This record gives sequence, structure tokens and C-alpha cells, in this order.
Amino acid sequence: MPESSVKHIKSPAKTAFKDAHILVIRLSAMGDVAMLVPVLRTLIQTYPQLKITVLTRAFFAPMFAGIPNVEVYEADINGVHNGVFGLSRLAKDLRDLGIDAVADVHDVLRSNVLKSIFYFYGIQVKQIDKGRAEKKALTASNNKIFKQLKSTHQRYADVFEELGYPIDLREHSFPQKQKLSPNTREITGNNTLKWLGVAPFAQHDSKVYPLDLLEDVLRSINDEGKTQIYLFGGGKKEKEQLEALAFKYEHITSLAGKLKFEEELALISNLDGMLSMDSGNAHLAAMYGIPVVSLWGVTHPFAGFTAFNQPQENSILPDLDQYPKIPTSIYGNKVPEGYEEVMRTIKPEKVIEKLDKILNAPN
Repeated sequence: MPESSVKHIKSPAKTAFKDAHILVIRLSAMGDVAMLVPVLRTLIQTYPQLKITVLTRAFFAPMFAGIPNVEVYEADINGVHNGVFGLSRLAKDLRDLGIDAVADVHDVLRSNVLKSIFYFYGIQVKQIDKGRAEKKALTASNNKIFKQLKSTHQRYADVFEELGYPIDLREHSFPQKQKLSPNTREITGNNTLKWLGVAPFAQHDSKVYPLDLLEDVLRSINDEGKTQIYLFGGGKKEKEQLEALAFKYEHITSLAGKLKFEEELALISNLDGMLSMDSGNAHLAAMYGIPVVSLWGVTHPFAGFTAFNQPQENSILPDLDQYPKIPTSIYGNKVPEGYEEVMRTIKPEKVIEKLDKILNAPN
């Protein structure tokens, strides 16, 4: 069942204003910000007279381009908006925009400081329920409660329902493919092969597929000669690894350091598929309705971070009989002794089979 499948929502609460101006707070991280995009698309589609201002980092602004009535207010949290005084200045500036209500879908220290100030201004604030107790039970070593939790997308949607704007994520509509820039066209050329994006890295090593196994996957797809593979990554070490990998194969190109973020997003919107870890690139591809095959380590889809509208079978997991403590953490930052190599139980043949099915699916 796709991640976006939820029960039908009741009609809007009578207290909601159709033409309200809502501030939405989500400062980081990239994947969590990307998961907000389809929710806001559905919100504006359902309530086209709403005005939305998203408070987030400047780098993330291109994600929201093209959504009607949605603007980004750049949070300079390491500069003028740093500390209590900086946040007080930020809250005043946001109040002066004429906001009517606040949807805090982050619930961190900074957003809680802002919440307190907005309450002082008489502005309604609703916050996300992150389900911390449920997630603690899901990741417990003993007496684990192993069950599917509510998706992060639906947790975001619940905040808007509390404000009086219920939405049904099944009604979401994906945007059209974006036009590629001349700079991107210089890299892609007039390539008529299938396009596969591959994002091999994640914040924590526990969520990264071993490079030798990944190369087995890429070599097989490259040798078929039907698919052009684009590698995504950032940072000096990652760039060197991706360039070395791309150098070996005719149909593999590294994009690391070659495109602006908005150019990467446009290219992602034109892919035929994405292979990603449990990381931000899975959510970036899902924003555009691109089929995503995701590889999971010590984390698990039950925590609610599956990419939007992706079927469960596209999430490939390690051997849970061999590693019964999975998930050991929500973000991959806790790895019990003996769990360092869990992803080696994901066989390249299984990944190749899943990718072939996606790439050869009828349009």
C-alpha cells in the first residue's frame, strides 16, 4: 500500500479561514523538508485561497518552487536569527507579514522559542506529534513493539487539520517534469536511454550500502546498455569516490559538484527511477513521483520515513531474522555490536531485479 494512503478526511472545521496566511516551520533536515512538499501541494490544491510562508533554510527554497501561493522565508539561524534575541527579531518580522496561524512541523528548541513568542502575540500555533513514545518502543532492544507507525507526511497533514484544514494525501497531484538548464544539457546531452539516479550515501554509515556491492549493481545495469546512471552526492570524499566509480563505466556519470541544487532537482524530475539509501534523495525523487528503490540498514520503514507514495515492496531490507533488533534507531545513529554489516545481507541480485522491474515498466 502506498505511503500516502490514508483514511478520507472530514470537511474543514468551521473555525478555519479560507484565505488565511499560515506560517509553516521546518528548518531542517533535507529529507524532512522534502517530505513537506507533497503535503503543501495537497493543502493548496484543497484550499487554493490559502497563503503559505515556509520558514526554512535558504538552500531548501528551490524545493517549493512552482507551488502556488507558497513563499519561502529564509531562516538565517547561524546569523541574524541566532539565539533568543535573533529568534525574537525573526518572530516580529514574521508577525509583520500578517500571519494568522502557525504550523510547527519541526518541534525543536528554536521552533518552541518562536511558539512562545507567537503565543504572546496572540497567534495560534499547532505542533507536530512526532510519536516519540511509539518510536522509542519500535527501536527498543527488549520488548520491542514492531508495528507500522504513522507516516511523517500524515503527521504533517495532522497539524493542518488541527488548524482547521484537513487534507487527504491521496488527492495529491504531481507536477510535470522540469526543464533542464543548458548546463545540465551539456552533461546529459541528447541521451535517449533510461535515466537512473543513484544516491549511495547517507548521514550515517549504518544506512550506506557497501560500495563493492553497489558496484556489482551498477556494473550489471551499465553492461545491459539500456540505462544512463547519474550519481548524486556531495563533499570532497564522496565526490572522489563517485568520480572514480564513473570513470570505470561507459553509462555512469557523476553529478557531484557539477550542478546547482535547483538543477539537480530538475534532473531528478526527469529520471525514470532512483536508487537511494534511507536518505534525503529518496524524498527528493518522490516529490516528483519518480519510482524510488530504497535500501535500509539499521533503520526501518515502520518508523514512518518511507518516501511519498512509494509501494512497500520498493523498500529493500536486511535479513531481519539474522538481525532482529532492527530498527535499532530512528535515524541510524545507534548501531549495536555485531550490526555494523547488516546491509551485506541485501544481495545485489535483489536490487538489480527490483531496478529492472522499475526501469522496464510500461509508461
